[in-house]
Amino acid sequence: MNPIAMNLLVYGPDMNESVLSELAFIQEVGYQGVEIPVFNVDLAHWSAWKKEVDRLGLQPFACAIAGPAENLISPDPAVRAVGIAYLKGAVDVAAYLGSPYLSGPFHSALGVFSGAKATQQEIDWSIASIREVADHAATKNITLCLEYLNRFESYLVSCADELYALVEQINHPYVEIMFDTFHANIEEVSTADAIRRIAKRTPHIQLSESTRGILGEGQVNWPDVLQSIKDINYSGWLVVEAFSEKLPAAHIWRKMFNSERELIEKSYKMVNDKW
Repeated sequence: MNPIAMNLLVYGPDMNESVLSELAFIQEVGYQGVEIPVFNVDLAHWSAWKKEVDRLGLQPFACAIAGPAENLISPDPAVRAVGIAYLKGAVDVAAYLGSPYLSGPFHSALGVFSGAKATQQEIDWSIASIREVADHAATKNITLCLEYLNRFESYLVSCADELYALVEQINHPYVEIMFDTFHANIEEVSTADAIRRIAKRTPHIQLSESTRGILGEGQVNWPDVLQSIKDINYSGWLVVEAFSEKLPAAHIWRKMFNSERELIEKSYKMVNDKW
């Protein structure tokens, strides 16, 4: 069985003391790691977090999301510079916490659209920016794991093959792929086949339901998906990711589960039962 981690965006974007206090429960359920969103790049903020994950024996992972102000494919070089600086700061937080990766769709900005498909210039801006961040990440031994989003959230890349092509063009030893089953459920003909196609560049996988709720209570074909993960001899972590109304960027405006603790417990059980 691969080790399982819980993405903390289920509690919303603010990594405050109330979220920190839930790490012990997550560990008690059986999770061996937590994936922590890094929007605050002040290392002092993360001191208590490092102490708690170390105390609980949880493996930390870091993830990041770029908004309009950090858009690496903005035509404004000042915006791209802000994005690069933010991601370098997030890399430093990842290293401080002890994460091997900084994962997320930060190749471009969430929810920003031009009204057309990505241009070669936009692709080139992303490649150059990610390479600069990756050069910094290499000094910290942090791998950037890029994630594609669905067509309603991003346009630079929105399927496994497009992201694979981008990562190949970036051509950096510290840039790989994180695969998220939610976006694949929308964009791929077969999520399982997509996993197999990009396997050699995918060290990190997120398991997320079609509803963004409890795993096993939506339309994702989990036996098929989990079998494909076994087929590629995947040795990495399985990260449970779910969102609620607490994360406005996810555009979820109805109750998808009764409580975060219910989701954490039931999702963990689903993965173990079907594995």
